Amino acid sequence: MLLTVQGVDAYCYTGGKPFDPALPTVVFIHGAQNDHSVWALQTRYFAHHGYGVLAVDLPGHGRSKGAAKTGVAELADWLLAVLDAAGVAQAALFGHSMGSLVALEASFKAPQRVSHLALIGTTYPMKVSDALLETARGDEQSAIDMVNIWSHSAVAQNAPSPVPGFSVTGGARRLMQRISRINPQQLFYTDFAACNGYANGEAAAQAVRCPTLFLFGARDMMTPPKSTKLLTAAIAHAKVVTVDSGHSLMSERPDAVLDALFSFVGVSLSGSR
Repeated sequence: MLLTVQGVDAYCYTGGKPFDPALPTVVFIHGAQNDHSVWALQTRYFAHHGYGVLAVDLPGHGRSKGAAKTGVAELADWLLAVLDAAGVAQAALFGHSMGSLVALEASFKAPQRVSHLALIGTTYPMKVSDALLETARGDEQSAIDMVNIWSHSAVAQNAPSPVPGFSVTGGARRLMQRISRINPQQLFYTDFAACNGYANGEAAAQAVRCPTLFLFGARDMMTPPKSTKLLTAAIAHAKVVTVDSGHSLMSERPDAVLDALFSFVGVSLSGSR
């Protein structure tokens, strides 16, 4: 589905069903150098089980037009504008990695718009090493290779994919390369710099009052669970779920992520799938 947001096209995948703003809405927000497709299983399931789904392509990513935003606050403003364009008063926000910071900041800016908050593969501060930032600026393909290795656990790199005939690490690498071809303007560096520069996470977390879920990968080297204590302490009412995966939870453990998210918004999975 294409919406006009801040004067340009914004693409939202709706899970294979026409979007109905009268249904409870779930918004899925991808991370750096990704697009809506990282949520393939989760979005389709929600869309076919009573929810309106908006899996966004952030500006400059995938099918969304316009320059990539350079800061998390600007991305949060854009996300709230997507809700306006879609006619959605309130939604659950599910964000992965950089997308988790966007979801957190959007909840800070407009808490009345957020019914549930799920922060997946998150941490704060989300600092990026100087070496990786410089590699992303000068040699994006090498940065893609580096992050692709670090984002997946050894299990994912050496074991068969949950989807027959599909390589978890190979698919992730090809997606990042495709995003790079769509937008060659140092997109990875722009995304990393936005994560690195975000400074409002602690205040935003302390302001959260809605039901919140933290979903962590036990083998995550990009945002390791041990680095998340500031956020989990600030949102003390949050539920914490850990799955056996690296940073790319949605592809390594798609069913576990789906179960955690679907249970979180209050719908039983009994008799499903």
